[in-house]
Amino acid sequence: MKKNKRHNDQQSIGDVLKDFVSKNKLQKGINQVDVENCWAAVMGPAIVKYTEGMLLRNGTLFIKLTSPVLRNELSYGVSKIKDNLNLELKQNLIEKVVLR
Repeated sequence: MKKNKRHNDQQSIGDVLKDFVSKNKLQKGINQVDVENCWAAVMGPAIVKYTEGMLLRNGTLFIKLTSPVLRNELSYGVSKIKDNLNLELKQNLIEKVVLR
């Protein structure tokens, strides 16, 4: 019987997952999910209730709101919203926020 040799080039599970995400080009989708979860955590359920959809494209976060009044109120604080989302994400993923 032949014995299996163990390789000394072991990787942590974190490194394996990063390689998998990189090779399969999944980071864009993961970032989208992270931003959606972050939006819910930062803005709260009252605002999430009026959020119809969001899209992260090239550093710009497009948010579609169902309430024109809420959109108007939030437009005064888009810079602070961007900063709070990036802080929660622990990375500068969002460069600009556009409310629709």
